[in-house]
Amino acid sequence: MGKGNSMTYNRLTRGVRNALLTSLLASPALAAQAQQSQPPAPAQAEAIELDRIVVTAQSREQELKDVPIALQVVGENVIEQTMAENLGDLDSFVPGLSISDDQPTQAGFKLRGLSTGDFGIGTDPTVGVYVDGVYAGRGGGTVLPFLDVERIEVLKGPQGTLFGRNTAAGAVSIVTKRPGNELEGRARVRMGNYGKQYFDGMLNLPAGETTAFRINAMSSQTDGWMKDAATGKPLDDGRNWATRAALRWDIGDNTQMLLSWDHEDLDQRSRPAIGIVALPPAPDVPPVPADPARYQDPFGHAAYTDVPDNDETRKFDGATLILDHAFEWGHLSSMTSWRTFDTYNRAEEDGTNRRELYLDTINIEDNTTWYQEFKFSGNTERLDWVAGASWFQEKASQSSVVDLTSDSINTAAAGLYGMPLFGMLQQAADFYGIPVQLFGHPWRESYDNTVDATAYAAFGDVIWHATDKLNLTFGLRYTRDEKKFTWFNDYHRADALNQALQTLEQYGVLPQPVPCEALGLCAMDEDGDGLIPIDAAFLAGFDLAFSDPVSMANKGVTNRARNAWSDWSPRLVVDYHPSEDTMLFASVAKGYKAGGYNVFSPGAAFDNESVWNFEAGIKRDLRELRIQYEASAFYYVYDNRQAIRLDTSADIPRYVVSTSDLTARGVDFSARWQATDRLSMDLAVEWIDSTYKDFVTPDGIDLSGQPTGEANLSFAAGAAYTVPLGAYGDLMFSARHSYGGRGRCNSGSSSQGNCGRYATFTIGEERNRTDLYLRWRSPSTQWSVAAYVNNAFDNRYVNGLYTYGTTVVGTTAAGISEPRFYGMELMYRF
Repeated sequence: MGKGNSMTYNRLTRGVRNALLTSLLASPALAAQAQQSQPPAPAQAEAIELDRIVVTAQSREQELKDVPIALQVVGENVIEQTMAENLGDLDSFVPGLSISDDQPTQAGFKLRGLSTGDFGIGTDPTVGVYVDGVYAGRGGGTVLPFLDVERIEVLKGPQGTLFGRNTAAGAVSIVTKRPGNELEGRARVRMGNYGKQYFDGMLNLPAGETTAFRINAMSSQTDGWMKDAATGKPLDDGRNWATRAALRWDIGDNTQMLLSWDHEDLDQRSRPAIGIVALPPAPDVPPVPADPARYQDPFGHAAYTDVPDNDETRKFDGATLILDHAFEWGHLSSMTSWRTFDTYNRAEEDGTNRRELYLDTINIEDNTTWYQEFKFSGNTERLDWVAGASWFQEKASQSSVVDLTSDSINTAAAGLYGMPLFGMLQQAADFYGIPVQLFGHPWRESYDNTVDATAYAAFGDVIWHATDKLNLTFGLRYTRDEKKFTWFNDYHRADALNQALQTLEQYGVLPQPVPCEALGLCAMDEDGDGLIPIDAAFLAGFDLAFSDPVSMANKGVTNRARNAWSDWSPRLVVDYHPSEDTMLFASVAKGYKAGGYNVFSPGAAFDNESVWNFEAGIKRDLRELRIQYEASAFYYVYDNRQAIRLDTSADIPRYVVSTSDLTARGVDFSARWQATDRLSMDLAVEWIDSTYKDFVTPDGIDLSGQPTGEANLSFAAGAAYTVPLGAYGDLMFSARHSYGGRGRCNSGSSSQGNCGRYATFTIGEERNRTDLYLRWRSPSTQWSVAAYVNNAFDNRYVNGLYTYGTTVVGTTAAGISEPRFYGMELMYRF
């Protein structure tokens, strides 16, 4: 159910509408003046050709049309025209790619229907993200600001042979610009609605013929588009700044060094949560669990938060050293990388500002990785080859925290056990005149994990030019992953409450006998009278969030595990060129992802993932028609796929890692067309049918044969039209539209809150987004002014539900998509 906010359309769009109309009305007059002031054009002007895209998807520089891989490239022009600041702003324009970045410190990637939500350090990503060939690691360090990005290559299907670990679904390769030999610079300022302010700058400084520096900086901030209905304060404001510096040094004629450093500082509000359960007047509470049939439309619901510091922060640093030496027979390169980040994310879960319903979660991560790769490459008349070895190390810690209050614990106890524990004790204290207060106290539970992971790999990939038209490629990678993991489930912290309970014990109010059946603890009934004495010590050991039997049995104990996994990942490709402008290809490739651990269940480990992908396609480059297109059909079988799910089979929900088998078949298509010298167009489409082969959820739901939730169809299209204005420069208008089909829900979708139809809204409905961009550029191309509108038609959707409090305090919250954004941009280049 897309929501168009028509009542505020004039207010939201007045500024950009006036700019667009002024520019469009002025352009014919400017064009006419330009035609009058220009000399006649030559009789035969040289036509603009379709640009040639060079990629490094196969660890070699090749034209896009010659790479036998399903591959989509996002260029610098698309980044500029959509005002994209990171990968999360671009995924809708790459069919098959989905990035959940509403919490950038816990971002998740999905490609061709395959994903692993990066919730815990016990699992690894399924989609690998690389920056200049360096593995970016976990989601917390992947959705970073764009700084001097030249292009983004999205490789679909397993890329284990060439890219390595954790690319079972594919890889996203970000390529930045290198320092050049020309003095150049750029300054850009952008202002938009909702208090948007953005600045970035670049300076390229050559130092002689062999050395050059390139420095970038950016700053971005917003006042946010959602406010607390009670306080009027923003719920999603924030700022972000980042820098990048790179040094290129040509050490002699055959050796080059590239040293780069990146830094980012993110400080924003954590994602808002809109409560969608109708609340009775305080102090009454809603029924537990919440009834999905009575959920209210989040677009008509007020938003609140009472989380004291609901912030999401990240500090990131990374350094990379690349050395390349050319021999007569080929190249030897070394790549050394260090990356580290610290994140903090405290999120509202109940979607209310009621103390008796209070629930928030905190994710704290500290992550450091080292990566070293040596690569040899070369070619002969009949062979192109690349081979190498790599080493990767990760040391990470994670704290998963659940915050409640003694009030919300009382609400949960009443709903779960039929006994408002602290309410009964408070009544007794008041009756006897005991000066204690059991309500209004904080209650914190936490689970701590660490991982020490090391991965070794060796790989080789050879292209044999069997004939002038036929090429055969064989690649193979061996990977070994070793992991050491720890669990520590701490006792809850509620110091002020515990002191009050000890006071009640001193006055003889505690212990109180409680029926053991109500608590499900009759195994602790030693005298067989059906009662358990509840005293201060018992309540000090009582937990709510991490209360499953295994976790409770290991309270206050550090558990350790150590495992290793290894794999051989081959790929075989045949490509045939019947003519100079056509390539046919077929391939089979295996993907691999290491096994791991369930962060909330001591000792729980699972095996590695594997996927076999079969693909066949065609690529054509029709230069005379200025058209380039590619199409491929794929089929994959995925075994032991790891997924993080919320287990709702028990009264207290908990996140678990489940494994499943699935299959999918689909088609990818993309095309570029330089229709005229002024008009260019592009189109990308993906159709996929993804179903579970064998899967029973932790809730006991059999999803075998059912869809995985992935929509069948998605596409993106764009067009850009340039009007030359002669002495007045030029005017360029672009429009881009993306479409995501309706999600194919299954029997377990509603418990996860990511797909389903409710009384007043739908999750997983088809989505549309349209971006518009109008730019004037000076004749010297140094100055440009642009107006932009993102999500021009203000299409709004429910992204998903936050159901952690559904069975605990009777609340469910929703997340919604962003509104229309618009603004102006001024840029200067030299």
